[in-house]
Amino acid sequence: MSAEAELRRLLDIMEALRAPVGGCPWDIQQSFATIAPYTIEEAYEVADAIARADFAELPGELGDLLFQVVFHARMAEEAGYFDFAAVARSIADKMIRRHPHVFGSERREDAAAQTVAWDVQKQSERREKGVLAGVAVGLPALTRAAKLTARAARVGFDWPDAAAILDKLNEETAELRAELPGADPARLMDEVGDMFFVLANLARKLNLDPETCLRHANAKFTRRFNGVEAHFAAEGRGLEETTLDEMEAAWGDVKQREG
Repeated sequence: MSAEAELRRLLDIMEALRAPVGGCPWDIQQSFATIAPYTIEEAYEVADAIARADFAELPGELGDLLFQVVFHARMAEEAGYFDFAAVARSIADKMIRRHPHVFGSERREDAAAQTVAWDVQKQSERREKGVLAGVAVGLPALTRAAKLTARAARVGFDWPDAAAILDKLNEETAELRAELPGADPARLMDEVGDMFFVLANLARKLNLDPETCLRHANAKFTRRFNGVEAHFAAEGRGLEETTLDEMEAAWGDVKQREG
């Protein structure tokens, strides 16, 4: 079947699932608010499959994400807001508007020039709404922090270099340390949040994605901790039967083996 036919089939399936008579009770009960967390989860699963270069699994994960778009569009159509065609039309119109070098007479030399032009176009579209307008609240917090500061940087509100951000991180670390004796949860949350925000800035300044950096750190910790667990399992011991010193020594061995 063609892509158009498969998409029509998916839209028909979604309509059947939401049908008041004969539909799926679970699907019928859902709303934009209840489906939104699944949409975010499916986007992460797409990113995970890409990170693992699992191209056998990727079509299924992309399909799951597409289904989320279809689900939201169907609920919107039922409420009289818009339909799937409006969703497709909106993004198609935007792509044409933001690529005049492809669909119009403009010419751009390379990807760098296109990136600059893209940003100029986006800024023009959002200028009346404010510099930070459109940075979704529902984004992962680190990603949103990086996007917020990138927007601010476009109008000159930025640190001069990464070294200056490290100085700011030292300042925030000192402020957190000063709050430790009082242990006021609200104050500690505020200071830890400031540190995360500065770290997101640092990643942006180094042309790194903070979420990718943290995912990498999570994977590294998981791999090494599993190695420590396997080390003691080979001795017939669980981690609860070891001391912190023993675990740290095993951690050092695992780390050294990784190079």
